[in-house]
Amino acid sequence: MKKDKIAIIGTVGLPAKYGGFETLAEHLVTHLSDQYDFTVYCSQKKYKKEEQVKNYKGAKLKYIPLEANGVQSIPYDTISILHAVFTSDVLLILGVAGAWILPFVRLFSNKKIIISIDGIEWKRDKWSMLAKLYLWWAEKMAVRFSHIDISDNESIQDYTALRYETLSRVIEYGADHTLEVKPTLQDIEKYPFLKNDYAVKVCRIEPENNVHLVLEAFKMQQEINLVIVGNWNNSDYGKLLKETYMSTPNISLFDPIYNQREIDLIRGNATLYIHGHSAGGTNPSLVEAMYLALPVLAFKVSYNITTTENKAIYFSTSKELIQKLNTLSIAQKEVLKYEMKSIANRRYTWKVIAKQYELLIQEALVTKNKHSVHAEIKSLELSFLQEYQLAHLHNNFLFYENR
Repeated sequence: MKKDKIAIIGTVGLPAKYGGFETLAEHLVTHLSDQYDFTVYCSQKKYKKEEQVKNYKGAKLKYIPLEANGVQSIPYDTISILHAVFTSDVLLILGVAGAWILPFVRLFSNKKIIISIDGIEWKRDKWSMLAKLYLWWAEKMAVRFSHIDISDNESIQDYTALRYETLSRVIEYGADHTLEVKPTLQDIEKYPFLKNDYAVKVCRIEPENNVHLVLEAFKMQQEINLVIVGNWNNSDYGKLLKETYMSTPNISLFDPIYNQREIDLIRGNATLYIHGHSAGGTNPSLVEAMYLALPVLAFKVSYNITTTENKAIYFSTSKELIQKLNTLSIAQKEVLKYEMKSIANRRYTWKVIAKQYELLIQEALVTKNKHSVHAEIKSLELSFLQEYQLAHLHNNFLFYENR
């Protein structure tokens, strides 16, 4: 039986060794390669020549000689989209960088387009005003000219519904690739903080992730240790924070760790997870911490409240974070651990996520028009509605009520 051809566009590539979209691509290929013929576009800049393989877990890999992030993401995604138009049936595009070309894809081809807008990217502080304007416009193109658009969080779905009047589909991220790791003597020798209680934060070192706020709070109260893993050397913001706080006794700063066992060793043995993200949608590092049954203290924004179902503890300032840390009891931590793990087991497993993408691909293959937030009833003729009203709407009873 001939398989439908699916292109995954917008990631750094496979094998996954970078971030959330790459992990998503890895698990879609793992779970769905027996049903679909995948092509994944990869950045030649991020894989050494000996790492560049033609196939991975049943997917074809196509290398583009550009960076997948930053300003180069625009030509990177554009070239990937152009190639995929001639080779694939469905284009699964992760991010909006190449969305400028989608009107032409719709005009000159019958290819189906599914796009994940990746949170509200244009609001991120790291972008210049020019970049924000482009991303704001590209988001509009992405939603308007895709057959289906994906939000990774209900709060993002609300945003697209209000701004574009379209019905975005909510699909989050899986987290069950994380590992429960018991520290060995060698691990403790390498990371001495494992011997004591500590809080952990894993993120990109960017202003909207409120790394400065978290560091300030832990410097002001030094009773609790903090471990942060992130890309400190990628920006002036990160370099300044590293220089300012690297000598603080209760704070340990580490560069990015891509080894799954090692990062889960550090995360899984913490007693608290601090999530400072204030932009975006459902964040992979947050759902992974939840799956590892870590009590979560999260920055108070709708995305984080939605992801944790309003069952985490929330803060907005350094002083508020200190107050929450100082008043959090052992009993509260146990309740938080249970709540976070229960939510993750129910919502954030790759089997669930892959099934949702499978259904979305099937829908995209047969869909013609994008769904609006407005009810289909608005398109029905008035005479039919009047007849329906007379026959049914005058009935005041619900189906389970006695008459």
